[in-house]
Amino acid sequence: LRDEILFRQNESSHHGDCPICCLPLPINGEQPMLSTCCSKMICDGCEYANFLRQCEENLYLQQTCLFCRQPPPKTDEEADKNYTKRIAANDPVAMRQIGNMRYREGNYDGAFEYWSKAAQLDDAMAHFDLSLLYEKGEGVEEDEKKRTYHLEEAAIAGHPDASCNLGCHEVIDERFDRAVKHLIIAANLGHD
Repeated sequence: LRDEILFRQNESSHHGDCPICCLPLPINGEQPMLSTCCSKMICDGCEYANFLRQCEENLYLQQTCLFCRQPPPKTDEEADKNYTKRIAANDPVAMRQIGNMRYREGNYDGAFEYWSKAAQLDDAMAHFDLSLLYEKGEGVEEDEKKRTYHLEEAAIAGHPDASCNLGCHEVIDERFDRAVKHLIIAANLGHD
């Protein structure tokens, strides 16, 4: 049953859908814009349409979030305060973003803590990031089973890099039929 779920082709990316137009966010390498006020990812089309609307109505000086209509944070401290509010509301995207910040600071324990919380809320990118921690042994002991588990969870959610990594590991283990399936799914999701 797990293999059936693992090898099912996803119809949209692990980013989900734009909350404005409800179209799937791009599955290519371009990251959609993340609003720090509400932790929503907005597609480029909606961003551009809003820009045109603001130009037409001479509102470009009053920039606001497309989703929640809050002004963007002016400082990093304001952005951190927004993330803290979103984390209190159990927002996995905000948890993952704080985990990313901790990782860039070299605080692997902090990154692990936030990514684990986000992964418990089914955030595909957090699962993928955890798999990398378990592979490299950063902040945790290297663990092949946990790495594979998190890669599989990310792949099930439509993360193209996770499917590609699983395919590469299947090649190393000489399970070529499984590797081909993973790599085809990754390619269909936009992985080059």
